[in-house]
Amino acid sequence: MPLDHLPPEARPREKLLARGPAALADAELLALLLRTGTAQRPVLQLAQDLLDGFGGWHGLLHAQVADLARIKGLGPAKQAEIAALLEIARRSLRAELAQRPVFDSPDAVKQFLRLQLDGHGHEVFAVLFLDAQHRLIALEEMFQGTLTQTSVYPREVVKRALALGAAAVILAHNHPSGVAEPSRADAQLTEALSKALALVDVRVLDHLVVGAGEPVSLAERGLM
Repeated sequence: MPLDHLPPEARPREKLLARGPAALADAELLALLLRTGTAQRPVLQLAQDLLDGFGGWHGLLHAQVADLARIKGLGPAKQAEIAALLEIARRSLRAELAQRPVFDSPDAVKQFLRLQLDGHGHEVFAVLFLDAQHRLIALEEMFQGTLTQTSVYPREVVKRALALGAAAVILAHNHPSGVAEPSRADAQLTEALSKALALVDVRVLDHLVVGAGEPVSLAERGLM
């Protein structure tokens, strides 16, 4: 049923304004963003089909543009709006981490890295550079590799830390397989980078592995 055929109290926009965004189902929130469906699929059905097809919000927000382009009824404007949602989330978390120490919001660090690194079809090694108060200076994706491995050069990480005036770093990389279990090689790399950065008085606070679920912290596992 088209939205304008629904009773006013059942329309997503009116429902949100009257009861707040938490009162809306996932499909209703997405329908507000999409605004229109197709002749065959009203917008609420299109929204639900998208969420089902991509496995929920996480899958949809991390979908590649080519995947979105194959969905009938999802033109360039809607594709851009969905991509914009992910970027808004990234920027919001980045601003939060730049304003206060990362240890004040460890969950925000994990979600920020998940938004940044999940969805890549290859391994990416990233570094969060932090100031003396452990606030975010920058997140940089420094090395990229294949589906299963990435070459990381400690000298380049040290050079970038010095250039940014960083006092500490958090290391991160993704596992495209979706399994975030740290490997022995991950622990060995963390040790090598910690020793190299210690020479210029930069601490490695953690190394996070990003997969399909919650990122895994090597520090929390006692692996560093």
